[in-house]
Formats: sequence, C-alpha cells, structure tokens
Amino acid sequence: MSLRRVLALLSREMVQGPKNFIFIFTIVVPLGLSLALGLIFGTFFSGKPRLGIVAADHSRLSQLAEAVPGLIVRRYSTEAELRDATARGAVDVGVVIPSGFDQQLARDATSDLTVFVWGESLLRDRILIGTALADWLRTLAGHELPVTIKTTLLGANNTLTWQQRLLPLLVLMTVVFGSLMLPASSLVSEKQHCTLTALLVTPATRGEIYIAKGILGVGLSVVMAVFVLALNGAWSDQIGLVLLVLFLGAVLSAEVGILIGVLVCDINSLFATVKALGLVLYAPALIALFPELPQWIAQIFPTFYMVDPVIALVQRGAIFQDIAGQLVVLVGMIVGIAVALRFVRERSA
Repeated sequence: MSLRRVLALLSREMVQGPKNFIFIFTIVVPLGLSLALGLIFGTFFSGKPRLGIVAADHSRLSQLAEAVPGLIVRRYSTEAELRDATARGAVDVGVVIPSGFDQQLARDATSDLTVFVWGESLLRDRILIGTALADWLRTLAGHELPVTIKTTLLGANNTLTWQQRLLPLLVLMTVVFGSLMLPASSLVSEKQHCTLTALLVTPATRGEIYIAKGILGVGLSVVMAVFVLALNGAWSDQIGLVLLVLFLGAVLSAEVGILIGVLVCDINSLFATVKALGLVLYAPALIALFPELPQWIAQIFPTFYMVDPVIALVQRGAIFQDIAGQLVVLVGMIVGIAVALRFVRERSA
C-alpha cells in the first residue's frame, strides 16, 4: 500500500464528495436535528435568569443574589430605570429594596418590597428567581423552615430529560450514517459510472481505494458527532477518550459501508439494504428512549458498543475502566469485518 496514492485518492474523494447528496445530508441532518431538539426542549437561547436590583443602601440581599453563579444580576440607580429595563426585557425580574430593609426584616417589622416582572419572561426563570428570593429573605430574617423536605427519586433514569434520551440516537445517526453511507454510495456510484474500472487501471489497488473512501467518511462523521455533542451540552473532561470511541465506531461503520458498497450493484439496492439494516443499526438508541424496557436487550446489537461508551462518558461520568470491555468488543468487530472485507476484496480482484 502506498501512502502517496492513498492521499491522492483521498484528495479526489474530497473534491467529489460535496457533489454527493449523502455528503450534504451527513452535515445538515445532525445539525438540524440538534437545533430542533434544543428549541423544542428549551436548551437554546434560554440563557440564565436575569435579576435587576435597585438598593437604597448596601443591602445583604444584593450580595446574596450576586453570589449565585446561575443568576445574572444587574444593578440600577433608580426605580424608573429598573421599571424601564424590565418592561423592555433587559431583566426577567426587578426588585426595589428600600432603605433600611435589612434592619426592618431582622426586627420582624413590616416592610414593602416592590417587584417587577417582565411579561414575556420564561416561567422557569420566574420560578427560579422567586424561589431564590424567598430563600434570601428567610436568611436575612434569621428564620429557618420548620419542615425538612426529603426528596426520593422513583424509577430508573427519571432524571434524564428527553433531550438526553434522544442523544444516543443523534450520535448513532451521525456516526453510522456518515461513515457508512459515504463510502458505500461512493463505491456504488463508481461502479455505475464505470470509473472504478478506470481507477483500477492505474497503479492504485482496491485496498487503497477503499481506505481513501473510508477515511473521508470517518473524518466527516467524527467531526459532526463532536458538533452534535457540543450543541446538546453533552461534553466530558475526557475528550480524548470520547474521540477515540467515536473514531472506532466510525471505522467499524465505514468497514460495513465499504462491504455493502462492494456487494451491491446500484443505488436502489444500497438504500434497500441500509433500510433493512435500520433496526439493527439504531435499536440500542431506540431502547434507550424507554428506560422501563430491559436495557440489556441493547447489548445484543453491535452498534451498542459504539454508542453506549460515548453516552457513559458524557452523561454518566464513566472512566476508561468502565468502558474497557465494550472497547474490546468494538475492536474485535473491527478486526472481524476487516477480515471479511479482505476476503471479499480478494474474490473481487
């Protein structure tokens, strides 16, 4: 195998790739779905709750508010400025703290607290600020709640939002679709236009052609998978390990795509084959949508070993030892498909 010929073939693929609608789908579909989910579940453009404060003196209430990391606090000089800022949506809630408020609260004296609310603010932000305000007032007054509330989570994975449940499906679609369909469709197109025969007349071998097509699919799908994780707020301090799992999953998918591309003869047969494999490819992600189902069923399907390690790293805080067994299975499948591909390649020669 010649690295120079592989790079030359890869540059050819990069020129021809954007002309393939599969290439465009690999970029547009994951980004579009991530944006749609973020808008539906309110994770985009929501930001932090914004609280505006006017304090006649140095009230501890302002200090308590500014100490909250998940809150944006803005100070204003007059009540009129705060009212105007709330009316135009610069802040979600505005609070006017009168002079001597802390002392009156400590003496259990009656005191008024003027609060403005922006009518278009999110209900979530109003509740967060209102709850925090009640807690701050209790702290200033020196009164403790007479009741201790104990919270118990019932059922498995109840803490997962729908966006978190859908993340495995997004990752699988991004990695599998790009790295499988790009080399497969490219090979089928080469055969239909008889350009594969022309390439084989050159010094390039079948193996070098397959590797070049696989590299493009693997590279593009890994990059898009990283974008999907970032857009969905699913990140990990172990980014190197996440990239390794994504790379291995993309390599396995690319091998399957090349194998399918070698075996089928036209684009219709390719789509029919991929459609038939759809349940096998995406079953682990579909099972993850419903935590009440026995999750061990997902381990039957090969794509489980490429998506579950990623989810374990970005959602469950797993380390290498936790996913080592799954990586061994993943590498074993890569080697097995490579052997099968070598056998098919020799028969096609």
